[in-house]
Amino acid sequence: MVQIKRREFLQVGSLATATLFLPKFLKAFENREFKLVPPGNKVLVILQLSGGNDGLNTVIPVRNDIYYRERPKLGIERSKGLSLTDEVSLHPELKAFADLYNDGSLGILNSVGYPNPDRSHFRSMDIWHTASQSDEYLNTGWVGRYLDAQCKGCDKPTQALEIDDVLSLALKGTDVKGLAFKDPRRLYNTSHEKYYKELAKNHHNDHDHEKPVDYLYKTMAETLSSADYIFQQSKLRPSGADYPKTELGNSLKTISSLILSDINTKVYYVSLGSFDTHFNQHQQQQRLFKEMNDAIASFTKDMKANNRFNDVMLMTFSEFGRRVAQNASSGTDHGTANNMFFIGGDLKQKGIINAMPDLTDLQDGDLKYKVDFKNVYATILNKWLGADDKLILGKKYEYLY
Repeated sequence: MVQIKRREFLQVGSLATATLFLPKFLKAFENREFKLVPPGNKVLVILQLSGGNDGLNTVIPVRNDIYYRERPKLGIERSKGLSLTDEVSLHPELKAFADLYNDGSLGILNSVGYPNPDRSHFRSMDIWHTASQSDEYLNTGWVGRYLDAQCKGCDKPTQALEIDDVLSLALKGTDVKGLAFKDPRRLYNTSHEKYYKELAKNHHNDHDHEKPVDYLYKTMAETLSSADYIFQQSKLRPSGADYPKTELGNSLKTISSLILSDINTKVYYVSLGSFDTHFNQHQQQQRLFKEMNDAIASFTKDMKANNRFNDVMLMTFSEFGRRVAQNASSGTDHGTANNMFFIGGDLKQKGIINAMPDLTDLQDGDLKYKVDFKNVYATILNKWLGADDKLILGKKYEYLY
């Protein structure tokens, strides 16, 4: 009989990571009567710009003298930006975003943040992931609590999937968690390694004296089944669109294939980074924006071609913005408020949704937030996902529309 201790279990390959974050809903995959969701299912794709993207060089106030005064080397010249209005341009690499703006499929929300901002990557990201106050510490994420709340006791729960090796705090609920994996085939192949099959086959649980390791074996067995299901679903309608051969391109192609299969997944989560541009910002932001632009160009084209663009909304966020003034290393340091992008064919608010940041009214050299990100979450939960935002967020926040 194969035996393994919990410590050893946690060290044995990539499946252990996926297994520990296994949501209970995946057991439903074993039921062949589990009904898939037809076209019209609203889907949210969250793109996390990790590291603190510089919003001022993303959505550029090209007629603002203070912007160029504070950034004599980093300021992007008006002639090089992608003009949206007389006052506003986009970073030169965001050509697909400019096209989406022009066809009414892009929304830009400025000056998003929260009271008493924290400039630590880890703490600020936790605040965004959990939708907590800056002095509040939570161990569940806002998407995870959505999973907990949206289907208590029902037989067709909604799931959330992250295209990564490790599950973000945002997708961890109390009772239900999202599942993290790089791609369905890799999860499938890993789950079929002889080692895991033998473990699952030979372990016997004494239900009267269940030990902590029994839970790990149980969730591993369920992961083996779920890996098969997700892989088979991903093959039902594989995207035939041409995506860039980048990490984000591959991730969005995987998400596209799952959306087109009509699997009952409401939230997809993916990250790009690092945007922590303390030095050589031009080169790093340009490289990351090209990857983001090209991947999203393919994804939006794919959704439009398959008549799903109206059912999908892609949202970007970063844990904080950068300071208004450049530093001495051709970069910018940790700041506060930032902008967010919203992409989709059925946006209720589009274009430049609110005023550009006020560079004459700063707090210790940083932008002041005008929109609490929790108002954004409340709007998405209620208006897009049809959920009880007050229950999930712990209090009532005003909607954006």
